[in-house]
Amino acid sequence: MTFNPENLPYLNPSNDRRVVVITGGNTGVGYFTVLQLYLHGYIVYIAARGKSRVMKSIKELKENATKLRLKYTSHQSSSERFLGELHFLEIDLVNLKSVLNAVETFRKLESELNILINNAGVMALPFSLTQDNFEIQLQTNYVSPFLLTLKLLPLLEKTADAYPNKGPPRVVHLSSIGHQFAFRYINMNSTFNYTPNFIFTWFRYGLAKTASIHFMKMLALRNPKILCLSVHPGFVMNANLFSYWTRLPIIGIMFWCLFQIFGWLFGVSSEEGAYSTVKCCLDPGLSLEKDNGKYFATGGIEAEPSKVARNMDYAAKSWIWTIHQLSERGISIGN
Repeated sequence: MTFNPENLPYLNPSNDRRVVVITGGNTGVGYFTVLQLYLHGYIVYIAARGKSRVMKSIKELKENATKLRLKYTSHQSSSERFLGELHFLEIDLVNLKSVLNAVETFRKLESELNILINNAGVMALPFSLTQDNFEIQLQTNYVSPFLLTLKLLPLLEKTADAYPNKGPPRVVHLSSIGHQFAFRYINMNSTFNYTPNFIFTWFRYGLAKTASIHFMKMLALRNPKILCLSVHPGFVMNANLFSYWTRLPIIGIMFWCLFQIFGWLFGVSSEEGAYSTVKCCLDPGLSLEKDNGKYFATGGIEAEPSKVARNMDYAAKSWIWTIHQLSERGISIGN
């Protein structure tokens, strides 16, 4: 892993205040993403469900940041680097009303937004429908982030207009190499509610993650002021992501063994997984002209998603389907 977040620009929030919203920033990859943003001087809103869990994470983040600052060398003096701020923002991605409420709360707190990170996600869950009648992986990984992004888009555009010399605001959406499970175009109404569920859960996951890449490509096309990037953090071998699988009788034991072997050979830690997101958020070398809509893999290395994911006709279909589905539920994408 050659990427080093130390090489990215640091801010003094007293004279260059930049605001970030990140979903699921209290655990895993999101936690280490927040840590680096906080160390680099950003005002970070951690959007998640449980306030007590987030406040506990905020306390730990501040403690870890203090320890890391003590390790700076003389030419990287902590006196020349300023910590940002950490705040809690309540949101539940399995509830579209909660997403709308989070947007309204944030608008009352901040008038500008520099970076939106759609980090939170779920993986390989058994089939179920949310109260909004979406398959749970599709809503958590794609539909709710879609809604959150479009509702916050006016703030991103306002920020772009107000500070044209600071670089474009950014939307970074965590996808996954698991998008490859959607190896051909799949109708967005497909639920894959078949037996055995532990196999078809991966097709549902692939559909959601492919749609998220489609979303970034369409958003980049439709909103050229905003830098929109998809990120695959790597094989982050966090057992909590696979809790459904590891609890299955017999299969769970087999999967756990494979999980351990695969993690040893190919896995990255949550901290290493965060590097790709951090680079896409902070690297001044990324530009609207050459990078908008791109897909980045482990360590922030530019990569190529599947043919299905990079097909703009399919991306347009995904966009239209999502707008239609939200409209059926009484939600307009208007500002």
